[in-house]
Amino acid sequence: MRPPQPPAVLPRGFRFAATACGLKKTGALDLGMLVSDEPASAAAVFTTNLVQAAPVVLCRKHLRKAKGRLRAVVVNSGNANCSVGPAGMTAARATALRAAAELGITPQEVFVCSTGVIGVPLPAERILAAMPRLARAGRGSTRSFLEFAHAILTTDTRPKWAAATCRVGGKTVRIAGCTKGAGMIHPRMATMLAFLATDAAIAPGLLQRTLADVSKRTFNTITVDGDSSTNDTVIILANGASGTRKIARDSAAHRGFAAALEKVCHSLALQIVADGEGAQRVIEIEVRGAGTEAAARRIAETIATSPLVKTAFAGGDPNWGRILAAAGRAGVKFDPDETYIEMAKIPVYRRGRALPFDENAAHRRLLADTVPIVVDLKEGYAKARVWTCDFTAEYVRINASYRT
Repeated sequence: MRPPQPPAVLPRGFRFAATACGLKKTGALDLGMLVSDEPASAAAVFTTNLVQAAPVVLCRKHLRKAKGRLRAVVVNSGNANCSVGPAGMTAARATALRAAAELGITPQEVFVCSTGVIGVPLPAERILAAMPRLARAGRGSTRSFLEFAHAILTTDTRPKWAAATCRVGGKTVRIAGCTKGAGMIHPRMATMLAFLATDAAIAPGLLQRTLADVSKRTFNTITVDGDSSTNDTVIILANGASGTRKIARDSAAHRGFAAALEKVCHSLALQIVADGEGAQRVIEIEVRGAGTEAAARRIAETIATSPLVKTAFAGGDPNWGRILAAAGRAGVKFDPDETYIEMAKIPVYRRGRALPFDENAAHRRLLADTVPIVVDLKEGYAKARVWTCDFTAEYVRINASYRT
């Protein structure tokens, strides 16, 4: 899966910038900035990992202190600024302070995010020295947006972005976003870094509820390796520059906005899975016929994170037994003798025994870019979908030498 075409028109009233400040040994872009020209409603969801990086802690604090009205995001890649003692928070605060001074706003109006290696002190002086040129470079152009999308990457092989529009009172509202993530991806909201901008007019509280709801069906339905990061953050800024009326809760305008936001987030989430470290294909796992949605989700996640299942997909092996075994250890009661399994639209298991199928044909279908898997428990009417990718030797190579 490749990113869609860059958005021809970005949300109004936003500027983007990127530079290389020396955090990455390669000299690649590693520092980005997103700025709203006017105070914007802000919402965010963060990792639930007990170990949380200093920027996550600071972002939570700024979101509370500013009462959901912020102006900017500064993000660095190449260093997570996590588990480095008090110096971590000192670096995060200094970043917010310098960005605020350059932009003429208050420090609490700035989100600070980091991604990269855990446990290595962040050379904040490099970020602070680069801040003046970063602030001056801000533009509302597609090129600047794409440079920002590149600046947040770590082990990703490509940038990821998406955009959508909706109508509010006869006027167009634009939403654009970018994300990074290829490893340490699992639904524990969030599952990576993602930054969204919209020129919609919407109150912070409603924006927060909308983002949290949309995230459950998008970012929280993907997994690459079952590991949740210490820095996961999804942020959205809404500055009202479209000139539309304020979106009201449960209105037609709100439903349209939520649908457009979900379209963007869904695209970004699937792009992450497609770019999973060493991945060759996306696996869509749908569990049907469960007693509850929670039960369906638990089984789908267990299948999606099984190394045996994921390595079978790496070789295009139609080994349905691994899928059934993973479902059986999910901690959800169901009757295997009533269960049905389908791989790449080929029925392979029903009512306690294998179904006859062409192994060679199944193997070829399992080598597609996207492979659908269906598990029907025949217990009820609830269902859930989770997207994952295959496990290859390349994943091991990347993560065996991530620091060295």
